Amino acid sequence: MQDPRVPPGARDRFEALYLACYPAMHRYALRRTDSADDVADVIAETFLIAWRRLDDVPEGDATLLWLYGTARRVLANHRRGDARRTALASRLRDELATGQETASADPRADAVRSAFATLAPADREVLALACWEGLTGPQIAKVLGCSGTAARLRLHRARRRLARLLDTTDEVHVTAVLRGEHR
Repeated sequence: MQDPRVPPGARDRFEALYLACYPAMHRYALRRTDSADDVADVIAETFLIAWRRLDDVPEGDATLLWLYGTARRVLANHRRGDARRTALASRLRDELATGQETASADPRADAVRSAFATLAPADREVLALACWEGLTGPQIAKVLGCSGTAARLRLHRARRRLARLLDTTDEVHVTAVLRGEHR
């Protein structure tokens, strides 16, 4: 059955265009990208644009030239996105490295991190949600899919287990260290 949103003949025209031009688009993208995933992304985006703008795609020999122009712009956008992601990753690495350099300001911070790592995953998660994400008991309950009372109880028990591993009763200090407020 014909989709009422697709003009008559559009699907046939696009399929013919795709079959005729796919090999050239594949070669074009393959020569200009570094990975098979990038090749697939460029080809998919190029043909998606062709489908959406099928009325703008010229007939005959000009079809391939139009697709090359489209693929060229898709590739430029792809490269700009890669450059932004690379810059962001670099900035995040620098910020994380800076944070790690100052993380040992409190001599007990390393002990807290080591003890935290030995806790059960459920305890680590509830503590991380409270200390790192700053969530309240009811918010933790939503994330964990339990009642507010159960979340508060889990958090209390996890704090107590962590304090016990550190041989302390100072849960406030332990929580502050986990939050990064130990400086």
